[in-house]
Amino acid sequence: MKNIGLSGGIGSGKTTVSKILLENGIPVYDSDTRAKYIINNSSEVKKSIIDNFGKVSFINNILNKKYISKLIFNDKIALKKINSIVHPYVYNDFLEWKKSVFFKYVIYESALIFESGSYKKNDYNILVISDEDERIKRVIRRDELNKNDVVVRINNQWQDEKKIPLADYIINNDSILKINQRVLDLVDTLNKLFK
Repeated sequence: MKNIGLSGGIGSGKTTVSKILLENGIPVYDSDTRAKYIINNSSEVKKSIIDNFGKVSFINNILNKKYISKLIFNDKIALKKINSIVHPYVYNDFLEWKKSVFFKYVIYESALIFESGSYKKNDYNILVISDEDERIKRVIRRDELNKNDVVVRINNQWQDEKKIPLADYIINNDSILKINQRVLDLVDTLNKLFK
């Protein structure tokens, strides 16, 4: 079974691409959703986060997202630290999930495939790109953040120019009307590559 990485900066539309892939019967592992679950349900991860970021990291046993977000998006060392705590658990969870999937390939969706270096573990990597102004608008709408907060988050990820040479396939999400066809073209490409 082949591992296909799917990534894209915040607001690029990788979740939209994932949904279309799922609708077309392609198994997708959503690392963001699973990371949230693991953070709130693994006593080891909780302990490690509290040891590094304080008891205020959790309120009523649930991650204090506002506190952690403010901390990690203003401190690259803190961001690196939390990623080093959570990513190994998420990747092991992905490997377990894979055991229950019977398909020629699986999609591993994660915002930080390139930044973390995990793209090297994949057989193929897909990058979703989009105009930065459009990304900012999407995230403001979706997460109810102000523009400055969104720009800070974008700046904490690699720019597309750095990721493009590392990707095997690029999807330009510049139009909701075209994205569906572009994902179907991707499925055709994957099915030809991984028979």
